[in-house]
Amino acid sequence: MKTTVFLTGATGTMGWAGLQELLAHKENYNIRILARPSEKNKRKLAGMEQDINIIWGDLSKYEDVLKGVTGADIVLHVGGMVSPQADYRPRATRKTNLGAAENIQKAVLAQGDNQPKVVYIGSVAQMGDRREPLHWGRAGDPICVSAYDHYGLTKAMAERILTDGGIKKWVSLRQSGILYPAILKNYDPIMFHVPIRGVLEWATVEDSGRLLERVCRPEVPEEFWNRYYNIGSGKEYRISNYEFEILLLNAIGCPRPEKIFNANWFTTRNFHGMWYIDGDELENYLHFRANTPIKEYFEQMTHSTSLPTGIKLAKTTQAARLVPHIVKLAMRAMANKPVHGTQTWIKQNQQQRIAAYYGSLEKYRAIPEWKDMDLSHNSETPVLLDHGYDEQKPMEDFTLEDMQKAAAFRGGKCLSKEMKKGDWDTQLEWQCAEGHTFKASPRLILLGGHWCPECFPYPYADEPKEKQHPWNWDAEARRNPFFAQIWTPLHDADENNVYDAHVFDGWEH
Repeated sequence: MKTTVFLTGATGTMGWAGLQELLAHKENYNIRILARPSEKNKRKLAGMEQDINIIWGDLSKYEDVLKGVTGADIVLHVGGMVSPQADYRPRATRKTNLGAAENIQKAVLAQGDNQPKVVYIGSVAQMGDRREPLHWGRAGDPICVSAYDHYGLTKAMAERILTDGGIKKWVSLRQSGILYPAILKNYDPIMFHVPIRGVLEWATVEDSGRLLERVCRPEVPEEFWNRYYNIGSGKEYRISNYEFEILLLNAIGCPRPEKIFNANWFTTRNFHGMWYIDGDELENYLHFRANTPIKEYFEQMTHSTSLPTGIKLAKTTQAARLVPHIVKLAMRAMANKPVHGTQTWIKQNQQQRIAAYYGSLEKYRAIPEWKDMDLSHNSETPVLLDHGYDEQKPMEDFTLEDMQKAAAFRGGKCLSKEMKKGDWDTQLEWQCAEGHTFKASPRLILLGGHWCPECFPYPYADEPKEKQHPWNWDAEARRNPFFAQIWTPLHDADENNVYDAHVFDGWEH
């Protein structure tokens, strides 16, 4: 009997790769997708109606989502707004990503006892800035979205909706940066928002597509579900941002970073990315990695017919190697673009942006030249954070006392008076250090790294004032020892890292 799969985001990067994998095993699946009826999507999906059921609609419309969910065995929720579009349209990102999660939750609950499994694709952006020595991480570490990252905010909030909202069987797979040929087309100031010594454990688009098909297979064991995992292509793909630039520029025939970028065009903090202590857990369940050597993979990307003509020409003629100053002029223009250009922030003395991404104007001015920078490979020794409970203890033995200890380590309390031994799914009542009370399952708090929703940033000036909340991780670190582990070592005590709700600067459109 075929498995009915409902896939969102099928025309996007990861969703399209997943769709191709499902089609490669179409004898096992009834494939159903939801796609916006744009001309681009219609062209992309033309001729595929015989193999897939296309629901022309929108994730923001409950009726469209309900059509996809009803009768499905599994929901692969990949769709939503991503960066860099999300950086320019924060309100639309919030409405799209949260609205989609709410609609999927509502539609799944409407199925009663016939709920499908839900696979949510989260993001490494939920974890925020993880610079050295904290560049190794795992599921259960504190959620800490970087300032101005509306994509990361909405992914974290959507994860809470789908993994702690009554759905019986779910999994959250937190995606890393995806390597795919069209990444070479990404020419946006966000390219300079990454610290040079920041890291990512990248995932290839092919591995990501295989992952989406493998998670639909009936042999996936029961213990896999109702947990949080990190997606990455493994040790070979653990590189620094500097190493990424070397690989990318070499593959397309451009000069080294030192010849075409100024070091201070790049930020020094407030992005996201980490290497995964627990990265192999997902591979051990789903066996989705091709293990292609990373240098070989970058070469393969440049052979794609989707590359811009200019990049193909540069690779063929090596012209860019001969005239690095021309390339540098183009890169300088990108660093000086309005809104998100890092040099625009400096020239206009945008103090909140400068504070967020550099610490201060003085720290920006102290950025060394390339020749004085440490460009060595980052430490391979993980720093393991304390999650505030005995991780060696069998899950079935956890009691209310364990929850009370975990809450105290987060600066708060577990207010519930009773808990069934080993019950990780029933919501308990908690209180944060600010006195906010909220309900959440032990899974969300201990395994997902979430905490108080009222203290979580909600910087949207178009919302009622009582709902607005700034990025104020400084205050959270002072009252929450669990959170302080990732914040305090990377921020000076005299800094003011508070970013208010009015962050649109007139550029939402």
